[in-house]
Amino acid sequence: MIERRPSRGLMVGAVPVGGGAPITVQSMTTTKTADVDGTLAQVYALKGAGADIVRITCNDVAAAQGLAEIVPRSPVPIIADIHFQHRLALAALEAGVHGLRLNPGNIRDPEHVKAVARAAAERHVSIRVGVNAGSLDKELLDRFGGPVPEALVASALREIGYLEAVGFSDIKVSVKHSHVPSMVESYRLLASQVPYPLHLGVTEAGPPPAGLIKSVAGIATLLMEGIGDTIRFSLTADPVEEAEAGRKLLEQLGLRERSGLDLIACPSCGRAEIDVVAVAAEAQRRLEAERIPIQVAVMGCVVNGPGEAREADLGIAAGRGKGHLFIKGNVIRVVPEAEMVDALVDEARRLAVEGVAARLAAADGLAGQLAEEAAAELLALQGDANHARERRARVADVARGA
Repeated sequence: MIERRPSRGLMVGAVPVGGGAPITVQSMTTTKTADVDGTLAQVYALKGAGADIVRITCNDVAAAQGLAEIVPRSPVPIIADIHFQHRLALAALEAGVHGLRLNPGNIRDPEHVKAVARAAAERHVSIRVGVNAGSLDKELLDRFGGPVPEALVASALREIGYLEAVGFSDIKVSVKHSHVPSMVESYRLLASQVPYPLHLGVTEAGPPPAGLIKSVAGIATLLMEGIGDTIRFSLTADPVEEAEAGRKLLEQLGLRERSGLDLIACPSCGRAEIDVVAVAAEAQRRLEAERIPIQVAVMGCVVNGPGEAREADLGIAAGRGKGHLFIKGNVIRVVPEAEMVDALVDEARRLAVEGVAARLAAADGLAGQLAEEAAAELLALQGDANHARERRARVADVARGA
């Protein structure tokens, strides 16, 4: 069980962040904000992919005007991304946004920051202090010798000071870096110095798969330490991929309830009677389309499959020309090999409606016996493909010093 760092709670529209609330997923649109319909279409796609909050750029007057139409029609809270002009932050507030992201490296005048904070306070709108290693103030770079964690945290603390000076406290903070170890250390340092909720991300992570790996490495490390209240994967890809990845990461860490498919599969071995990779890929494609929150296992053989994957809600294990369908490790039906994926999809639908107990009660009484017979037949034909007995004997000899 992950023990989360206590943080001060705030609201982004109707979505709570920090204060023990579920960790949220964010992403950012890539459309021109002035294109209202195109931007809204992407917002809805992000919502469908698991985003709880969406950020939209507000880089000119046309973008601010677009926000005025987008916000009332959005299915999720909208945060306006502000860089250089504080008046665009004021315009975004007038447009009704639920949050602002201010980059301390770009808005340099403290009085401008304070003016935005006062206007946000009047509307009960939160502000994220969004520090980025690539846009740090030159004075901080010179003082610390580069975009090191201490420089990022100093930038955040200075900006927080401007907000607190006018009594503003609905604050989130991020200290993003493209170098994963530096990102992790920046957040660790910041977490020990402020009470505010933290927005995690590896900036400029790049395209998948490398971008995904970097993002998971940084974000998951911190989440496992209890640090972080909202996350964003910054990928050079369709932002829908960001939302999907963020949601899946939280589900795998047990920080959000499963909302879709979790497919597990064995790596295959000499005993496998099917192309496990191909079957798993087809099962994943079809089951993801069902949008059923379920864990499904695809196992290469019936000898160990049901036992190894007995915690899965549903699974299939291959025998000679047959698929042995199982629920929680109990074989319930035997189907022809060509129908294995069809059987998985059909049973997943039934499980979603009827539940585990009802499906086990409706199982074919001979299925378990048939599975045992198939396993014995496969062992007789192939022997022990993994040579477990010999390997165990050698290990015992080494342990005893024989």
